[in-house]
Parts: sequence; structure tokens; C-alpha cells
Amino acid sequence: MKTKFIVVLMLAFSAIGFSQKQALKSASKAIKSGNFDVASEALKAAEGQLNIADEKMKAQYYYLKGQVLASSAGESLEKIEGAANAYNKTIEIEKAAKGSKYSADANQKIQLLRQSLVENAIKDQNSKNYKGASEKLYLGYKTNKADTTYLYYAAGNAVNGKNYDDALKYYEELKTIGFSGIKTEFVATNKETGEVEPFDSKQTRDFSVKSGAYIKPETRKLTSKRGEIAKNIALIYMTQGKDKEAIAAIEDAKKENPEDTALLQGEADIHYKLGNVAKYKEIMEKIVANDPENPDLLYNLGVSASRLGDNDQALSYYEKALKLKPDYTAAQINIASMILSKETKIVEEMNGLGTSSKDNKRYDVLTKERENLYKSAVPYLEGALKNSPDNIDAIRTLMNIFYQLDDPKAAEMKSKLKALEGGN
Repeated sequence: MKTKFIVVLMLAFSAIGFSQKQALKSASKAIKSGNFDVASEALKAAEGQLNIADEKMKAQYYYLKGQVLASSAGESLEKIEGAANAYNKTIEIEKAAKGSKYSADANQKIQLLRQSLVENAIKDQNSKNYKGASEKLYLGYKTNKADTTYLYYAAGNAVNGKNYDDALKYYEELKTIGFSGIKTEFVATNKETGEVEPFDSKQTRDFSVKSGAYIKPETRKLTSKRGEIAKNIALIYMTQGKDKEAIAAIEDAKKENPEDTALLQGEADIHYKLGNVAKYKEIMEKIVANDPENPDLLYNLGVSASRLGDNDQALSYYEKALKLKPDYTAAQINIASMILSKETKIVEEMNGLGTSSKDNKRYDVLTKERENLYKSAVPYLEGALKNSPDNIDAIRTLMNIFYQLDDPKAAEMKSKLKALEGGN
């Protein structure tokens, strides 16, 4: 009785195995003929018996499933990920079973999927669809987590697209896995855009060059990105208004690059925002001490100080930048703007005066102050025009000032403005 029972089970098992084998055979045949709908239905039939299938059948099932999903993936990241996961499952099963029937082709198909993701991500990036580029690059990383460069570029695109939550998640993951970015990179120039673009391998790069879409293949060595990653985490926290987290991240980032100017400036901004003015000034002085002859640095510090409401400090930085670079147009414009911003207070007081003798005398004093204000701004605006003769804002401001001062140069500025604005 026991023997008959065992025989029946063996026969049942054999029948199930035969049924699954036929389903996979039908799916394979349908794929070869391009009938992916039929293949999909056949795989559904095989899927119900997958738990009792042998390793060879499981490997074949996932290999065929990858092809079916890839055939209709289009731009669906979900289907692309499903296809890549299926191919990876094939490789994983065969590796464990010490087989190799489908692995080589499955790996090649994964590479093609990844290459397509990168190419589409580059198109998104070029069209400033940074969110799309970031999502595709992140999926490229998920399909092969050994290639962490995809994750790094996904984070960068997320920042460019102001998707700070995603960027922070990607940067934190890079930090967790110990990404350094030190590697040999294979790049080539896109013939259409002229941009130098990286590839995930020499083979992919060479294949793209051979296709004619890329030229000038090069190999370059990348430096460590750890300091940059730590800094970006801190800057994202700053953007999100998470000051305490930002300070903690900055302290961490400084371990990698203690002299990074952008990092120190960010730290100074946070301390100023939190009311810690002494710490703010201490850090700002350190920044200038590190590179006192850099006009761009001084200008940027002026912008930062102005944004934080410290106009005296901002003016000092702008003036120092001009001493080092007398034709620094942006610094000249900003100084003129800061000078003229004082006019509002004068005008408000003038408008609040009455008609008494005392008020009339005060009005005359304020009128003179206003004129002196205009006159002190003129040299900076004229200097800016000398270096940038088509600066419409500077021309319009000078025209208005000269009209207020009854200066005949007003007509000259009006003529220039009319010419630049097309006679309107």
C-alpha cells in the first residue's frame, strides 16, 4: 500500500514537472516569434508551480520573464526594474547551482537596460528634467549596487531639480556604504551635445563610440567625493531650515575638508541666523584669512553678509574686492544698490515733515543728504557701465539720478536706454 502511494506521488510530480516544462517551452517559442502576450500567459501558468521546480527551470523562468517585461517596458521604470530583477534572479540561481546556461545572456541584457537608462537620463539632464534623470540613475544603481557611481549622479540630479528629500536619501546612502568616488572613469564626448559623459564600463563606452554617437574616448582618475557628499548633506539641511541637523552635518563634513570655503560660509550663515553673531564673525574672519587676495571670495562673502542684513560688513567686503579687481562690475552694482537703499529712510522722513520753519530747514538738510547719496552712488554705476556698457539697470538708475540732480548727462543715459530697448 505504501509503495503504491509513493508511486502515485512520483507520477503526479512528474506530470506537474512536464506541465511546467511545456509552459516554459511555449513561452520561449512565443518570445522568439515576438508574441510576448502569449509568452506572458505561458509564464503565468508556469509561475503557479515554481515552488516545486528544479533550479534549471527556475533560472529559465526568470530569464524568460525578464525578456517579457523588457519587451513592453518603454519608459516604465517599474517594468525596467522588474526585468532587471528577473535577470539578476537568473544569475543568482545559476551561480548557487553552479550553472551558466542563461547567465551570460542575462547579464548582457541587464547591461543593455542600464545603458538605455543612462542614455535617457542624459537626455533628461540636457533638457533640465532633473527629476527624471535622478530616478533613472537611481534605478541604474538599484539594478547593480556594485556600481555606486549611478547613486552619486542620481543625488546630483536630485539637487539640481531641488528634490532635496531624494537627494538627502541618496547622499546618506552614499555615506553609509562608504562611497569615495575614487575610481577610473571611462568617458567620451557626445557628438550631438558636445558634452563629456561618463560610462559604467570601458566596454559600454567603446560600444557607444563604435556606434558613432560618441567621440574622443578618454580614461580619467577621479578624486575623493566624501567631503563633497558631507558638505551637500549639510547644505540640504540648511535649505530645509533644519539648522541643528545642518550644524551637525557641517561638523562631520569639516572632518573631510576643514578649509572648504562654501562649507565654512554655510556654517557662518547658520550661526548668524541662530543669533550667534560672535561665532559668525569668527568663522567669516577665518574664511578671509585663508585666502585674503581672492576678489571672488570677498564678493561672495559680501553677498552673504548682505543677505544676512549685515550691510556694513557687506560693504567692507565689496570695497576690498574692488581694490583687488577694480573692474568688478557686480561689486560696483551692489555697492551702488546698498548706497541707494538708504534713500528710503530719507524720503520717509521728508514726507512726514510739516510746514513749520523748523521742518522746512530739516527738509533742506534731508534734500542735501539725498543729493549726496546720489552723487556717492554715481562713480560705482559709471564704473559698472564702463565695464558693462549694455547694463540696462545701471543706465536706467543713472538716468533717474541725473534727472534728480539736474545733470545734462540724463539725456545721454535716456538715449542709451532707448537704443538698448529698441526705441521704446
